[in-house]
Amino acid sequence: MNPRILAATTGRILRQLRHDRRTVAMLLVVPVVLLTLLYHMFGDQPAPPGQPAVFDRIALVMLGVFPFVIMFLVTSIAMLRERTSGTLERLLTTPLGKLDLLFGYGLAFGLAAAVQAGVAAAAAYWLFDLSTAGNAGLVVLIAVVNAVLGVALGLFCSAFAQTEFQAVQFMPVVVIPQILLCGLFVARDQMAGWLQAISDALPLSYAVRALQEVGAHAEPTGTMWRDVAVVAAAVVVALVLAAGTLRRRTG
Repeated sequence: MNPRILAATTGRILRQLRHDRRTVAMLLVVPVVLLTLLYHMFGDQPAPPGQPAVFDRIALVMLGVFPFVIMFLVTSIAMLRERTSGTLERLLTTPLGKLDLLFGYGLAFGLAAAVQAGVAAAAAYWLFDLSTAGNAGLVVLIAVVNAVLGVALGLFCSAFAQTEFQAVQFMPVVVIPQILLCGLFVARDQMAGWLQAISDALPLSYAVRALQEVGAHAEPTGTMWRDVAVVAAAVVVALVLAAGTLRRRTG
């Protein structure tokens, strides 16, 4: 990868994103609205003995899940538009390489995710009194890594879509199973063996466990850092796979 080309690509994507008001609203407003719904659903429920409050447990995980889902959706459609409009075909006639393009997307949306995670975390901690044993900065860090995972998977899946509707159809295949098996609804060690094996292969499971470690421990744990590293490795693998499957144009 060429650093100058990567920086130029990242800047181009950020400029496009800045002028897309609906996408900006989706990135910044939707997570806060969803957290508000969660607060009014679970805020008054008493905490089980020896357990964190229901809202604290669910909202903490959702601070990582929301960026993952939103970035997957936004990125898969954005890349599909690049192909169908012919923009990607024109870009790839320049010195821009596929990895420059895809890592530029990852970096640009990673910066957007940092803003998104900061806004959502501020709302959770200051407006809704979210309580965690660990530092809020670690929650934001994990949320950003998780958002970039959504970007990478969105880029990979967009290569197999011909229309925006088909891009959205990948959500039940790629996103929803990870949410169901990440440990939010049922502890992973209480799942059937074959479900636990599938959960162990899904990167969102490690992001959720990292967030739960922050919620339970005042200091960063080795488990948390290991799980963050697993998610980061999954990001790199997904971006490389996306580069291998990226087509110049969709007819």
